[in-house]
Amino acid sequence: MFTGIISDLGAVREITQAGDTRLTFSTAYDTEGVAIGASIACSGCCLTVIDKGPGWFAVQASGETLSKTTLGLWTVGSPVNFERALAVGDELGGHIVSGHVDGVAEVLEVAPEGESHRFRFRVPEDLKKFIAPKGSVAIDGVSLTVNEVEGAVFGVNIIPHTFQATTFGRLVPGSRVNMEIDMLARYVARLLHPDD
Repeated sequence: MFTGIISDLGAVREITQAGDTRLTFSTAYDTEGVAIGASIACSGCCLTVIDKGPGWFAVQASGETLSKTTLGLWTVGSPVNFERALAVGDELGGHIVSGHVDGVAEVLEVAPEGESHRFRFRVPEDLKKFIAPKGSVAIDGVSLTVNEVEGAVFGVNIIPHTFQATTFGRLVPGSRVNMEIDMLARYVARLLHPDD
């Protein structure tokens, strides 16, 4: 489990194709404190550490993961948001995030608004029912509050710190991002529509 509070902005260091895809990342984490088998959210996708060294760690991504997330679009140098798994007693600064990506959204607009930036995203049609004004959503692993919703389009406001400390500062219209809907919205929808 995660909270959607990004603690490192790293980058893809190497991609190796051998059965599953091995992704090696550069990181500012002290990897001595990262166990093999640990979970790290990589731009919102929970992945398992399989190898590590000073300033880097590696994960494996299956074909399913590559097809359902933006990981298949990454190249060497692509920036990646990182969050270590939540430990008992940690501060819950965002919202409960599982690291299970529900779909890929598209950036429609990035516009300055005061010192912040207003982003508008288009979500897949089957996910629009889970997005609500003042509800939570995780975009590339970042916990955000939804401002407004119009059909399959929603907007969020990104403060300067988040814009600089995450991949948001590099997003442009047309960029694709990993999206995880709020866990509560998923269960409420299932209770209301058990046959869907």
